[in-house]
Amino acid sequence: MKAILIDKATETLSIGEAEKPTIKTNELLVKVKATALNRADLMQKRGLYPPPAGASPILGLEMSGVIEKVGDEVSGWKKGDRVCALLPGGGYAEYVSIPASMGIRIPESLSFEQAAAIPEVFLTAYLNMFWLGGLKKGQTILIHAGASGVGTAAIQLAREIGAKILVTAGTLEKRELCLSLGADHAIDYKQGPFSSEVKAVTSNQGVDLILDFIGASYWEENIRSLTTDGKLILIGTMGGAKVKEVDLSKLLFKRIQVIGTALRSQTSEKKSQLTKDFSDFALEKFASGQLKPILDSIWDWKDANKAHEYMEQNQNAGKIVLRVNP
Repeated sequence: MKAILIDKATETLSIGEAEKPTIKTNELLVKVKATALNRADLMQKRGLYPPPAGASPILGLEMSGVIEKVGDEVSGWKKGDRVCALLPGGGYAEYVSIPASMGIRIPESLSFEQAAAIPEVFLTAYLNMFWLGGLKKGQTILIHAGASGVGTAAIQLAREIGAKILVTAGTLEKRELCLSLGADHAIDYKQGPFSSEVKAVTSNQGVDLILDFIGASYWEENIRSLTTDGKLILIGTMGGAKVKEVDLSKLLFKRIQVIGTALRSQTSEKKSQLTKDFSDFALEKFASGQLKPILDSIWDWKDANKAHEYMEQNQNAGKIVLRVNP
């Protein structure tokens, strides 16, 4: 099959030949129509984020496509069904194999490009806000990088359960997008410490939950922004991984929980259960238009290098999608 391969010497991408996957009795073989970019792809091509043991070395953590073959023990799926799914790797390719339990049925109202923008960001947001964060109606959440793929998914999911939503974003256009999706307040993080604005908006109470992609450079401001019994969910370290000084007494005084998490390294069993929980919650909402994947741009997979450069420049609001054209 055709796939996008990495030249390790130059860290550039090109379309080449790779071995077509086979399937086990509980799996589906899917002909890929579209995939989407994630920052993990940028790290992996530089050798900084190796795939889990046994996973495909090909880039790509999600895809949408059409089922080509169904394993002997699979029920509920048939050849020709449209499906999207989270992957441990392999999405930048003509074919992928997936456990049938991790397939997400694509609503008829969505294109393959839209569907490819769902799995990674919506499952990440669902995992962190609901499974780990325990976000409930009436609570307040601060979502950093609100116009990112995960950010735009998190805003919509939090809106659906009736949470109050604060976001940070660096441009007026990105803040307006966040507000249009249901955020209650959008903070320009470039205008100074965000904790003071968080306190002002929450009547000096702070927020119950923070989703943070940034890490070290936001540590102190995050702690200031949390209320008593608040939770900080760390899902990225774009602003550094090492904090020079940590005052543990602040965590004790406010009974703050700090949770580090990664979706890619979760077990297949947990990913399958997460997929089921999310599908039960969200599929009808996607079909009705209540929830929607936010696409920044669609690129032909021959232009994968340009798409990666675009992401590295932090220009996107929403997901960057590659249309796979074998």
